[in-house]
Amino acid sequence: MSSGTEPPAGPGAEGRPAGGTPAGDPSGGRPRGVRLPGMGAGQRPSTTLIVVVAVIVGLIGAVIAIDATSHRAPKPAAAPKPAPGFTLPSLLDPAQQVSLSAYRGHPVIVNFFASWCGPCQKETPLLARFYRASRGTVQIIGVDADDQAAAARGFVAAKGVGYPIGFETTPAVANAYNVSEIGIPETFFLNARHLIVKRVLGGVTMQDLTAGVALMDGGAPR
Repeated sequence: MSSGTEPPAGPGAEGRPAGGTPAGDPSGGRPRGVRLPGMGAGQRPSTTLIVVVAVIVGLIGAVIAIDATSHRAPKPAAAPKPAPGFTLPSLLDPAQQVSLSAYRGHPVIVNFFASWCGPCQKETPLLARFYRASRGTVQIIGVDADDQAAAARGFVAAKGVGYPIGFETTPAVANAYNVSEIGIPETFFLNARHLIVKRVLGGVTMQDLTAGVALMDGGAPR
């Protein structure tokens, strides 16, 4: 027989209303949001904090985009351009001509120089030695630009030049190759199709010559 007395509530039941929400819970049982560091209970994030978070998210996105872009495949190198043809009177014998077309089907080095050019004092002897050592396997054409014929003849004789030299009385050929007076010396390496596969501004070195000849003989242009 029941005594009329209700059994005691189970553990944790004290102070809990019939609906199951703990007493004193200000949320009324609704899901609670995450509290950011430094926020008090019931305090909403400030506008400044929201802006800071948005900026950080934007910066992370920008870094990811930049990283993705940096890993893209590089653009292919531009196709080599044809070397402008030319015919000039020979420096040593004006009755003779020096023509690029005479070397059709053969790789050739075209070097623009002048007797007054400072870097040419070292470059021209190097080219002369390189030409002699190649024993005809490397063709070189010199183009004496913006110079006096007498001074140029003395210069090439003193430097031991044995390859043909064209004497330019006007800047037409230099302009066609985009060579300026302040740009002398400049050297162009042409493959057998007379496409420019390498260009050197200033005095060439032995390393330049070796690399250029390799490109002339079929290496990738650069």
